[in-house]
Amino acid sequence: MRIRATVAALTGALALSALVVPSAATAADAHHSVLADVLRAAHAASGSKTGARSVGAAETAEAPLDLTFSKVSVNAGKPIVVGTTNTVTVPTTFTVTHAADVDIFADDFELGVDVYRGSFDAPTNDLFGDVAPTCKAVSSTVATCKGQIDVWPQDDFIGNADATTWKAVGWAFDFNGQDPSDPDFDPNQIRSAVQDGLGTTKLQRYSKLTVNAAPEPVKKGKTITVTGKLTRANWDDFAYHGYTVQPVKLQFRKKTSTAYTTVKTIKSSSTGALKTTVTASVDGYWRYSFAGTSTTPAVTTTGDYVDVQ
Repeated sequence: MRIRATVAALTGALALSALVVPSAATAADAHHSVLADVLRAAHAASGSKTGARSVGAAETAEAPLDLTFSKVSVNAGKPIVVGTTNTVTVPTTFTVTHAADVDIFADDFELGVDVYRGSFDAPTNDLFGDVAPTCKAVSSTVATCKGQIDVWPQDDFIGNADATTWKAVGWAFDFNGQDPSDPDFDPNQIRSAVQDGLGTTKLQRYSKLTVNAAPEPVKKGKTITVTGKLTRANWDDFAYHGYTVQPVKLQFRKKTSTAYTTVKTIKSSSTGALKTTVTASVDGYWRYSFAGTSTTPAVTTTGDYVDVQ
């Protein structure tokens, strides 16, 4: 489980050993606890679940940071689609407005936008970027920033239940000259702000679709059998399994045309398999198209050409 060093240091909930990247389930629990501590502190400081809240480290709020987030976008408003193995990186953009005495470009200043699932007070999971955002000053008190969120399917302990809506939260920490590696590190000297209610994004399970039209070639008037399979990523065992009982369109494009038309709609079997028959009439391409669901993105195969003789 990847653990952000900043949050770990600020909450005091983890020692410096938390700055490594363990893979045990206990590390996931620790990270969730750390994030929850930050969000609980923010909630306690604000007295509400929305809007900006400035918090001190851990359970204190002695050093508020005058900074707010706006115009937050995660992956340009598109769902984050994740498979079983590859790391997925998506962009974030946001604007920060801060007091004139807040130097967001200082070496000991960190900020970013994460997404989390669950409640603000007790998030069940958190996704964040491996690379710090870059910001550009628009004025002495406003900056526009570009960041990223990285999803490591097998390291972030995501499961099928995580294919849902996630919420965006912004955070900023001014270390104020404090060094977390110093034994005399005083988290109460840090100024910090956490802001919830910045928008939402969806996490979706990557889908795959295949098609095969046979026989090839075929005589006019004979039967063409079109088979295929609809599968999607399973984040509980990191394999692909059939997406069952889903409507899938069979589409056809004549060899002389550029547009596909829908011939019929069938449903995937209990294993995700697809099978139907049509009568051969003219040369052309056959494909399957799945419109997608809230948890699974749309997918369309390339056309499989059949020569009709």
